[in-house]
This record gives sequence, C-alpha cells and structure tokens, in this order.
Amino acid sequence: MDVQHPRRRRRAARITALVAAATVVLTGCSAEVQRGWMPGYEDGEQVTNQTQRITDLWTGSWIAALIVGVLVWGLIIWCIAVYRKRKDDDVLPVQLRYHVPLEMMYVILPIFMIGVLFFYTERDMSAIEDVSAEPDVTIEVYGKQWSWDFNYLDEDVYDSGVHVIDIGAEGNPETLPTLYLPVDQRVEFQLRSRDVIHSFWVPAFLYKKDVFPGQNVNTFQVVPTREGVYAGKCAELCGEHHAGMLFQVAVVSEEEYEAHIEELRERGQEGRLGPELDRNQNRGDDNTIPAGEG
Repeated sequence: MDVQHPRRRRRAARITALVAAATVVLTGCSAEVQRGWMPGYEDGEQVTNQTQRITDLWTGSWIAALIVGVLVWGLIIWCIAVYRKRKDDDVLPVQLRYHVPLEMMYVILPIFMIGVLFFYTERDMSAIEDVSAEPDVTIEVYGKQWSWDFNYLDEDVYDSGVHVIDIGAEGNPETLPTLYLPVDQRVEFQLRSRDVIHSFWVPAFLYKKDVFPGQNVNTFQVVPTREGVYAGKCAELCGEHHAGMLFQVAVVSEEEYEAHIEELRERGQEGRLGPELDRNQNRGDDNTIPAGEG
C-alpha cells in the first residue's frame, strides 16, 4: 500500500483551504487591492485626472516586486530542501568555481527588470509633470512657517492662513486655510517658499512637490475630477510647528468657486501676497529677523 497518497491528499486539502481563504479575504477588500491600499474611494471615482495613472504605476511595481520575491524565496527554499545535508552523507558536493549561464542570467535579468521599471516610471512621470497645456485656473501657493498663502492669480484675490496651535482641537477644520478649486478644470499650481524648504502635499491627489526658498517656482498641473474637501499638509520637516502646517482643498462646482472668489473680494482680499512678504525681505541690517516674525 502506498502511504504517500493520504499524505498528499491532506496536503492538497490544506493548500486548497489556504487558497480559498485568501480568495475570500481578497474579494472582501478588492477595491483596496486594486489601488494598492492607497487613498481612494470604494466607488472607484478618481480624485484627479492623474490618480489612476499613479495608482497603476504603484500597484504594477508592487506586483513585479512580489513576483520576483516569490521566485527568489522559492528558489532559496528549493535549494535548502533539495541540497540539504543528509544523515550519514559524508560526500562533498561537486565544487564549481563558476557557472557561465547562471552568471549571465544574474547580470542580464536585473538589467532587464530595471529597464522595464524605468520605462514605465519615466512614461508616467513625464505625463504627470507635463505643464504644456493651457490652464483654466492658476494658483500661486506660498509655503511659510507655518501655514500657506494662496493667490488666485486669474481673479486677483488671495487667501492666507496661520498655523494650527492645537491640532486635535474640535473645530480646527473650520479654521484651516482652504484652497478652492473648480471641478473638471485644469489647475496650474505655482509653488514658492517664503523662508525654508516646505512640501505641498494633498494625500488624496497622490502627489506632492517640494518648494524651495530663493529658487525658481515649481509648477504642476492637475484636473480635480471629484467634488469634496481633502486634507493637505506640509510633507517636509520645516521647524518647530511643522505639524500644524495644515490646510484643506475644497473641490467645488464652478458656481461655488465663483461665490468664494466674490467672498474674498468682499473681505477686501484683493491683489497678491507676493515676495515682499518673504523672510529675507524683512531682515534688518544685522541679518536678524525682527521680534515676533518667523
């Protein structure tokens, strides 16, 4: 009698159960799996015209990495099992100094893998960073310690914020500086800094960009495609109150956007908060910042 058959059947049953359990788990979180557990929504509607591209690049890279990982782990386990030292086996294996086909594979395969990753990354980054299209709205953003100034250049109005002192306090979202964007319109961001390095980050947009003092403006374009209010923050450690450098992005209809612009005009917030407010413009002759500033 072959005693291996029952063992094989039990092993097959265990494997089948594991596969079934994994299938149930993945089915229950299929939306999260499809976007690689990145920020997003169950209905699949994208927040901007670039979030799907970024998600595809992210999940594709992870799938490729997992395939390579499974292959390497499998080969390691296979070598451990097949070429393990057996009891009462005192014979040394064949000693080889080199194996030309294997070494060629070690060189060619990684180059091919890196080349594929580079191709898709360069393709998507070129599309994401493309600013050749004519924008419908131009927003100039100034990062400062520790908040943000927003200049609506086309409408010649501005909004400004101060840093959040008690981050967890109730009501903070209502007091945060809020950047309004019209839905389904191409927005160009022009990013600048008044003092130190900051980073303009809207997690739901799956994109952030650093801003540097004393350098040319950093720009990017995006088309918000889903109405809603999204959290924003500085993603670069910029000083004592970095954690309170928060803002919101409200993607609204054209009517709501125009109403907000009119509200800023009624407040007297017309014009532009420009480089005259930068820290290096407010230094004294001794190169120090006046008391109460910075």
